[in-house]
Amino acid sequence: MRRLATVLAIVLTVLLLAVSPAAAGKGGKNGGGNDGGGGSGGGGSSSQPTAAVSLGDSYISGEGGRWQGNYASSSGNRGGTDRAAYRHKGVWHYDASQIYGSTGASGCHRSDVAEILSANLAVDARFNLACSGAVASNIFRSSNGGQWRNGEAPQADQLAAVAASNDVELIVLSVGGNDLGFVDALLDCIIGYNTSPSWWQNTCHDDQQANIDAKMSGAMADVGKAIDEIRAVMSDAGQAADSYRLVVQSYASPVPRGSDFRYSESGWDRTNTGGCPFWNVDADWARDSLIPQISGELAAVASAKGADFLDLSDAMEGREICSVSAAQGSGSDAEWGRFLVTGLTQGEAQESIHPNALGQQAQGTCLGLMFASPAGDYRCTNVPGAGPASMSLSPA
Repeated sequence: MRRLATVLAIVLTVLLLAVSPAAAGKGGKNGGGNDGGGGSGGGGSSSQPTAAVSLGDSYISGEGGRWQGNYASSSGNRGGTDRAAYRHKGVWHYDASQIYGSTGASGCHRSDVAEILSANLAVDARFNLACSGAVASNIFRSSNGGQWRNGEAPQADQLAAVAASNDVELIVLSVGGNDLGFVDALLDCIIGYNTSPSWWQNTCHDDQQANIDAKMSGAMADVGKAIDEIRAVMSDAGQAADSYRLVVQSYASPVPRGSDFRYSESGWDRTNTGGCPFWNVDADWARDSLIPQISGELAAVASAKGADFLDLSDAMEGREICSVSAAQGSGSDAEWGRFLVTGLTQGEAQESIHPNALGQQAQGTCLGLMFASPAGDYRCTNVPGAGPASMSLSPA
């Protein structure tokens, strides 16, 4: 499958040589806009600057973007992985605002390497409206049940302000994980690992699968409503559905399969060194059941609402936290996810189990490749041994 994806990516690249990114990027399943739209060089029919916008939760806000890999020691610049570290008069200091700006204090954690900023997009402006911890109701317009988060208005209301003064060519949405209690499920797995021995494992997958199943219908209905709210805002701004591309994306697995952990299931290395405290059976469930299930449900909602879908479920394969194919540090084999931290020694706990700077950049590469491709659904994977700038896109 990886060989097929690589071949398809090469063919796709050749085909795209004859297609301008801005023209290819316009429109979604509802139509492929032919207005020649925008890009930094102009050329669109509108006199407004062209723009791309990201909406949703922590996976697209840039949560975890402070970290360029993981490092078990909390001293100095953490093995070169802490991008917020700097040395002054021989003393190490840490300023997360260098990465998250004012959203570090608010908790939205929009990083400087967030997907919308890392992507190669032929637009004049980029707007990251996503916020860590957001649920679908944080997308809805305030007039239709939208909720504020971390002192910020609902994201659809913020989108309305952007659309009023920009020709929006791309909107990418990541939402649904928090509605399903994805983080809570992983925390239950982590607690179970740390409170039981290998000969009497307290696993999480059965209980959490039941919890996810119970929430799925309502969560996906709310994701569908979020898409409707986005469409309504754009319509009110005078932009028809075929004048911009709306992409719904899924989530990448933060942990590998049980057989692919580089630390033993017994002992404390997965907790104290790797920051990946999961029993093998729970990791298998998260990697091969939970992530594909969420991806499939999001794809179905996107299809029903006429949006394109970007499947990121395998985007970090081999680069996950504690993967046998990756390593700690900031080298060429660095992990692309942020390992579990308590927030007491380095960074903040909320950064845990998210794509780090490398993972965010990889997702940005995927988005750029998709925007430069014809309308449709795509699957993005990484290229073994290559960095986040080398990702492979294939039809889903």
